[in-house]
Amino acid sequence: MNIAFLGLGAIGRPMAARIAAAGLTLTVWNRTGERAETFAAEHGSRHALTPADAARDADVVITCLPESHHVYGLLDGPDGLIAGLKRGATLVDCTSGDPATSRKIQAALAPHGVEFIDAPVSGGVSGAEKGTLTVMVGGDANVLDGVRPVLANFSTKVVHCGGVGAGDTVKAVNQAFLAIHLLSAAEGLATLVKEGVDVTAALEVINASSGRSNSSMNLIPERVLTRAFPRTFKLALLEKDIGIAAGLARDNRVPAPVTQLTADLFRVARGELGELADHVEIVKMVEVWAGVEIK
Repeated sequence: MNIAFLGLGAIGRPMAARIAAAGLTLTVWNRTGERAETFAAEHGSRHALTPADAARDADVVITCLPESHHVYGLLDGPDGLIAGLKRGATLVDCTSGDPATSRKIQAALAPHGVEFIDAPVSGGVSGAEKGTLTVMVGGDANVLDGVRPVLANFSTKVVHCGGVGAGDTVKAVNQAFLAIHLLSAAEGLATLVKEGVDVTAALEVINASSGRSNSSMNLIPERVLTRAFPRTFKLALLEKDIGIAAGLARDNRVPAPVTQLTADLFRVARGELGELADHVEIVKMVEVWAGVEIK
C-alpha cells in the first residue's frame, strides 16, 4: 500500500514517522518544504514538492493540517491533490476540522472516484509518538475498514461515529469539554488560593471525587503547579475547535451558554497570550485577572 502524508506539524510528524517505521511506502509533503525534506532524509521516505506529486500513485492520502479550509485549498489546480489522486484512492483527513467543509471535500472528490473520511485524532503529541491515538471517524464504514491497517500504525482505538462530518463533530465537542474543564479548574483553584487552601491538598480531594477531569488530574499538576507550561498544543487551535463546537450548537438551536462563553474567553486569551501560547496557558490569564498564582 502506497501512503502519502501531508502536514508534518507537531502531531502529524510523529504520526507519519510511525507509518515510515512500519515499512510502508511513504511520500510526505509539507507547506514548509524543508520540513518534508528533512523528514524524508531521516525516515527513508520520499518528499514531494507539490500535493499532486505526493498523491500520485498513493492508495491512501492522509492530511493533517490546522484547519479544514487548508485541506480544501489543496484540492484544485495543476499542483492540487485532485490532479494527482487516482481513482479508488482514499483521502483520510486527520485535521481537527469542521463537518461542513469535510462534506465539501467529499463532494469535490466523489466525481473523481476518490473516497473520503474525516478522521481527527485525540491523544496529543505523546500519543502520536507512542502510537496510542484515538481516531474518531466520519464516513462510509467500508471505506474505513479499507484503511484501518494504516490507521493502526498510530492509533489503538478507531471509532466509527457516523457519516462524513461525524468525526469532526465528536472532536469539536470533545475539545469543548477540554476547554471548559481547563477554564473551570483554573477558576476554582484560583479561588482556593485566595482562600488560603493548599492547592495540592485540594487536588488530592478533587481527583478522588466527582469534580475530577483530565485537567485537574494531569494538566494542572504536570504543567501549572510545576510552572512548566510546555508548548504541546496551541491555544489558538483549541480556540478554533471550541469555536466549531459553539457554531454547531447555534446552527442546531441548542442552548449552550457555557460553551459559547468559554469560546469567547478563549478568543480573548488568544488575543492576550498570542498565537504561540499553549492551551494550558489560559490558566495564566485567570491568574492575572484573579491576582494569584496557582502553585
